[in-house]
Amino acid sequence: MISSVSAIRDRFPALQRIHEGKTVAYFDGPGGTQVPASVAGAVSDYLLRHNANTHWGFPTSAETDAVVAGARAAMADFLDGSPDEIVFGPNMTTLTFHVARALGRRFPPGSEIVVTELDHRANVDPWLDMARMWNFEVRTVPFRSDTGTLELSDFESVVNSRTRLIAVGGASNALGSVNDVEAVSAIARRHDSLLFVDAVHSTPHLPVSVEVLGCDLLACSPYKFYGPHVGVLWGRRDLLEELDAPRLQPAGEHAPERLETGTLNHEGIAGTLAAVEFLASLDSSSGERHARLGRVMQEMHHRGDQLASRMWQGLSAIEGVRVFGPAAGTAPRTPTVSFVVDGVVSAEVSRRLASEHAVFCSYGDFYASDVTKRLGVEVTGLVRAGAACYTDFEEVDRLIDGVSAVARSAGSRSP
Repeated sequence: MISSVSAIRDRFPALQRIHEGKTVAYFDGPGGTQVPASVAGAVSDYLLRHNANTHWGFPTSAETDAVVAGARAAMADFLDGSPDEIVFGPNMTTLTFHVARALGRRFPPGSEIVVTELDHRANVDPWLDMARMWNFEVRTVPFRSDTGTLELSDFESVVNSRTRLIAVGGASNALGSVNDVEAVSAIARRHDSLLFVDAVHSTPHLPVSVEVLGCDLLACSPYKFYGPHVGVLWGRRDLLEELDAPRLQPAGEHAPERLETGTLNHEGIAGTLAAVEFLASLDSSSGERHARLGRVMQEMHHRGDQLASRMWQGLSAIEGVRVFGPAAGTAPRTPTVSFVVDGVVSAEVSRRLASEHAVFCSYGDFYASDVTKRLGVEVTGLVRAGAACYTDFEEVDRLIDGVSAVARSAGSRSP
């Protein structure tokens, strides 16, 4: 049995915060979720009782080794991989730049890289940097501005025999669109190309299996699924072993340590283990962690669909509000909805939602600048409302009421 939303909410101390006399409703999860007490406790416990560097012969060092090994096993269960395929780093962006440099050394002259307009810049700029360094060509797949989706036919038109890497997101952090990564993987295989998946926005909302997706490399961020600020890279072990990544001479020679530079964030890794354990604990049945995580994430996806539908329908019904991305029920999406209020810049919408309704929403381009440019809102920006496992329908209704109030006031000022 999967925990109810009310039971989940009891585990997040942040949900007790009061702002301007109201309990805060957090819709900023796509930029970083709140954490349960167990995650904060794991970080604190590590720092206060086990803090040491790795691979030495005294207890706290051995305990740190065990924490890192435990977190690799937990992330392997979460992503359906193997522990020796889990690489830790400071964040997804740094890991992607690191991998890009290693792959650039491997690809032959005349190679081509494929990126998309829908992606976060962290899955675009590292590949552009690699292309500049080795004089590769970058081809870009556009997205449909009316639906916020990618078309497989556009991948077919740009991928060719010279393509060495396709970089695609699991889901759009700006619009909530879920991409058909399995189909893109099939295109990559037909052209003997590697597939890199930015799963930062998809892992909090969807069951993610690297085996099912058929990718070669996948990156995600535990702070988007109730953990600390750490980056995680999964890669096929044989590929990780072959990558000529920049590394210090005495560092580990084999995967995954060969991709990890410098001392890791051990307390963050302890929190990552706790975040995965938190998600697994939402399934009260017995059984292996991998299976429990699968059931939990499937239920989170189902609940997310309900929240997304409520947000989409409520926001799109408000006069003067434009909602972007795939309409709820028309295509797969996450419970992340972006919108603008005509006549009000998004920063002001966000400020008023917080000050008048205690609804916390982010605004801007969310490092998906191609998206806001194509939508024609690069100046005013988008307002983004993202639901998480602790979001309930009362909070969604409060968001809708708050946006409606902002839109009404904007309309009353119009000539």
